[in-house]
Amino acid sequence: MTETANSPEEVETPEAPAGSTQAERRAAALDVLSTLTATDEPERAARSMERRHGAIGTFAIDHVLGHLWSRPQLSRRDRSLIVITFLAVLGSDDELRIHLRGAVNHGVERHEIREVVNQVAGYAGYPLAFAATRIVDEVLAELDGVDRLPPKDPAPPVDDPDRWAAATDVMGTVFGGRASTDPATARAGMVAALGGVGELAFDWGFGELWARSELSRRDRSMVTVAILAVLAREAELAIHVPAALNHGVTRVEVEEIMTQLTVYGGFPRAVEGMRAARAAFERIDARAAEPGSGGGAAGG
Repeated sequence: MTETANSPEEVETPEAPAGSTQAERRAAALDVLSTLTATDEPERAARSMERRHGAIGTFAIDHVLGHLWSRPQLSRRDRSLIVITFLAVLGSDDELRIHLRGAVNHGVERHEIREVVNQVAGYAGYPLAFAATRIVDEVLAELDGVDRLPPKDPAPPVDDPDRWAAATDVMGTVFGGRASTDPATARAGMVAALGGVGELAFDWGFGELWARSELSRRDRSMVTVAILAVLAREAELAIHVPAALNHGVTRVEVEEIMTQLTVYGGFPRAVEGMRAARAAFERIDARAAEPGSGGGAAGG
């Protein structure tokens, strides 16, 4: 059953996972490396990384790939989606090149990769998005064996009445049906609260960016949570973690985004992201437990 931000999730405290040997982690890492890089010789690639980078190369193989990337809480496709988001926001160009190839190998579609960059524009800024799109173009051209990709299609023209209707629809799912269904009222409320920022967020952020079909709302929510986590935007996570649940992301998956962040943004950001996510869960459960809330338990 899909959870929404209006219903609690019955979650038992999980037992700590069983330990593993270094040999087991290395075997798991080689499996991930074979799909991430499409290499037929993962052992050779691992040895090369250790020769070039020493201890951090070992950690990258056994800890990052053998432990973190091998966790079952996210599919490899979803991990790749999250990781290219992290790297685009961090401006880690060399790592982004590697993981863009990995994302393609793990089944992320090219239009989905480009849509991640569009979402970065809205939540981390156009300069980072333009830098990332140049790298995306380079990598995809290399994969195609061409010097330059064909021209891209522009975004379709959208007049304000259509933008406002689309924004209202998006806000209805983001806020779990607690936003106004009248476009004029919904827009006026956001403008009253945030001024020009609210105007642009409603008109373009919700009315065009979030309304695009190139990413599912589930995936767009995952990407947005990843952006906010790596930027340590706790107040925005308080909004977008519940939105992610409304869009079909589970609590386990939300927490795994924070777990993935440990190696791409560092433990401090991951800790703050995990705290923000769990605080959002607690607020959802408290609201659902209020008399007359009508919230029923849902699995996640």
